[in-house]
Amino acid sequence: MFRKNEILTLDITEVNNLGCGVGKKDGVVAFVKGAVSGDRVEAKVIKVAKSFVVCRLEKLLVASPYRADKALCDAPLSCGGCVHRHIAYAHELDMKRRYVEGAFRKAGLADVMVDEVRTTGVYCGYRNKAQYPFGKIGGRTVVGFYAEKTHKVIPCTDCALQPALFGEICRFVCSFADAHAWSVYDEETGRGLLRHLYLREGKNTGEVMVCLVVNGDRLPDESEFSNALMTRFVCVKTLMLNKNTKNTNVVLGRDYRTLAGEGYIEDILCGKRFRIAPAAFYQVNHDGAELLYGIAAEKAALTQGETLLDLYCGIGTIGLSLADKDTRVVGVEIVEDAVVCARENAGRNGMENTEFFCGDAGDAESLVNEALKKCGDPKRTTVVVDPPRKGLDASLIRYLAEKQMKKIVYVSCDPDTLARDCAMFRTLGYEIGNVTPVDMFPKTGHVESVVGLTRRDI
Repeated sequence: MFRKNEILTLDITEVNNLGCGVGKKDGVVAFVKGAVSGDRVEAKVIKVAKSFVVCRLEKLLVASPYRADKALCDAPLSCGGCVHRHIAYAHELDMKRRYVEGAFRKAGLADVMVDEVRTTGVYCGYRNKAQYPFGKIGGRTVVGFYAEKTHKVIPCTDCALQPALFGEICRFVCSFADAHAWSVYDEETGRGLLRHLYLREGKNTGEVMVCLVVNGDRLPDESEFSNALMTRFVCVKTLMLNKNTKNTNVVLGRDYRTLAGEGYIEDILCGKRFRIAPAAFYQVNHDGAELLYGIAAEKAALTQGETLLDLYCGIGTIGLSLADKDTRVVGVEIVEDAVVCARENAGRNGMENTEFFCGDAGDAESLVNEALKKCGDPKRTTVVVDPPRKGLDASLIRYLAEKQMKKIVYVSCDPDTLARDCAMFRTLGYEIGNVTPVDMFPKTGHVESVVGLTRRDI
């Protein structure tokens, strides 16, 4: 085994989804952040584990043809955000397709066809949501991102993945905080006020939400801050305060208070207008979401008179985007504010044949008692699911199969849990259609996927 600080010459053969180049030396696997498949590098060993070593890139001896001409941004590699910043975009898409293929192969589904990765082609400034931790450096208030695997704030207001406007708002808030001597939260002492700055933007409306997460009940100079912010940025339509006084890594607390505006913003997605509350889920890549939902609609292939059961429905974006005014939509969502938004969004878009329930979509019993009673004939019901990274609960998969739901459209943000769940659906009588990856998060290690599942006996 190698020793710490030893210099290794490595040929990089692949890149993992954390952005680390992977090579081998004398049978030992080495991970090198910032290295690309096809690179030959000199790397210094910085960590020695039982079966691998972690290295720091010291010198690029031979550059890979897959290396980008210029890195996407100048933030230090420890930022941990755009981990594929140094990789040519075409190769990144190929890597992501192979990542999805690998997940299905490991799940025993090597025969499932994985399409080419679909993309809008835009990989800068696409995010409509950001959460920046506050910090103090040299006595000045800063926002930025945590260094990877730490809570050390790296100052950064101009992230390549965020719109330029977010950086301007960040600098304004920090300047106001310094001018009014606002304190910054210290995790070790539990003291200080400012914890996070949370921003959301409606891309097609231009409306912006600003939310300050604080260790307390209020801000000093609330009225002055509200007036100054909304005068400087006329696009800011609502200013919120989120209370988080717990010693926790969770960014947002449960309590919100509106300081200015209506407490929500709106956006237009897939031709429909949506109201977005601060706690509600909304895809962070607007144009990517339109691409994703269009693919889901193709796989759903809804016909007149069908019911769409939308599990993990959020504010109703998927269900309402896939359906027309004649389609019955039944949605289930655990966040109460999101359910309220979903109902309002249905009415706002003339979708009267809808019902939305507050409950855990992963709990099959809640579906028995609430949503499925409204769906009618399972053979005339299509289910769309968009679960968190952990995927679907096995009891829910069994329940949907027992009810003989004719078609399930699965939208996933994690290829491994998607493949695991598809394997279970297959054993319960479902055919697995082509998997279509969608690059919702360019320059990161994440990839979204959509797949249609159809019962064999229908």
